[in-house]
Amino acid sequence: MPVTLLMLPPQSDKSRDWGQRIAAAHPELEVVVAETREGAEQVMPLAEAAYGTIPPDLLAKAQKLRWLQAPQAAPPAGYYYPELIAHPVEITNFREIYNDHIAAHIMSFVLAFARGLQIYLPQQLRREWKPAPREDGTVVHLPEATALIVGVGGIGGEAARLASAFGMKVIGVDERRGEKPPGVAELHRAAALDDLLPRADFVILTVPHTPETEGFMNRARFRRMKKSAFFINIGRGMTTRLDDLVAALEAGEIAGAALDVYEKEPLPADHKLWTMPGVLLTPHTAGHGPYLDDRRYEVFSDNCRRFLAGQALRNVVDKSRWF
Repeated sequence: MPVTLLMLPPQSDKSRDWGQRIAAAHPELEVVVAETREGAEQVMPLAEAAYGTIPPDLLAKAQKLRWLQAPQAAPPAGYYYPELIAHPVEITNFREIYNDHIAAHIMSFVLAFARGLQIYLPQQLRREWKPAPREDGTVVHLPEATALIVGVGGIGGEAARLASAFGMKVIGVDERRGEKPPGVAELHRAAALDDLLPRADFVILTVPHTPETEGFMNRARFRRMKKSAFFINIGRGMTTRLDDLVAALEAGEIAGAALDVYEKEPLPADHKLWTMPGVLLTPHTAGHGPYLDDRRYEVFSDNCRRFLAGQALRNVVDKSRWF
């Protein structure tokens, strides 16, 4: 008997193509690309595997479902609702595919701050020639700097490797890692974060949005940072209270901030961060780069193979923690 894999709506040209490719690569699968909600309802009682997003009322019709491939590396809040968490279905995601792209984005922020570009880029727009004195602290000497990376998964681990190549000392905070990855000098659990913040010249967030991380970078934690330190967030916007960040910058409690993600996206045009000195902003583009769809398909297809063979799946999610 073939195993039914349901591709949940809404569909796109990519998901339709993937359905055809998966069916050709894994003949043991009966791949159903449901174009409508009604079509998904008809197939769901038979489906043992699915790709996409399942609302609660559709999950209630799942009688055989054992594996769900989430369509993102970190699906938005609401994807993991109580009924899905309680359900025995195993969920996998697309983490690891952005490691090189986002780590490069992190280092672009680090290098920009280290060389004072947060000062010189606004001067360029004003056509001002105002070189800072050589010894005024504008330059951060990276071999004497410490990076605190909060979240040392694939992205954080790659960022640590790159940062250490510039001579930086890297301290990692992670709840899952058992051993230090290359480039990490120290590895701690989240409970140590408050004690580690005062040691860092760069505080870098790569963590997903989870019940534990929502709003965990707040005014109290910004106050624990060095006044000369820089804050970088490329994980998820809901981890950082932007009003608290603005207040910390205005009070001179930190030296600057670089963000690719925000509590509200797009960042409102009248938000103070747009024009604040010492701030670098990119519009949620840290993950942009080539080969992403190829990497997504490879993870999905490999998990189809593993599922059919009864092997452990890649990128299994702790549903209660959303990652």
